[in-house]
Amino acid sequence: MMMNMPVIDMTATGKNIVRLRLAAGLSVRELQVLMGFSTPQAIYKWQHGAAMPNLDNLIALSAIFGVSMDEIIVTQNDSVVRFGA
Repeated sequence: MMMNMPVIDMTATGKNIVRLRLAAGLSVRELQVLMGFSTPQAIYKWQHGAAMPNLDNLIALSAIFGVSMDEIIVTQNDSVVRFGA
């Protein structure tokens, strides 16, 4: 069975996090403090598409930015995933 499954576009998601952060009027440092992080490294990794926020951090970002998680994550539906043999 073949089925189209969404795939996260990490680079586009990172750019989206930058856009949402700027729209909220927040610096990386301010977002770092709101997220309770001791360093900004995770935020920079998200913004550059090198890593994705985990579920807890996505929920926090949604609350901070006032958007749904779907509005943070950018997907591409190009890949085909095969189930079964």
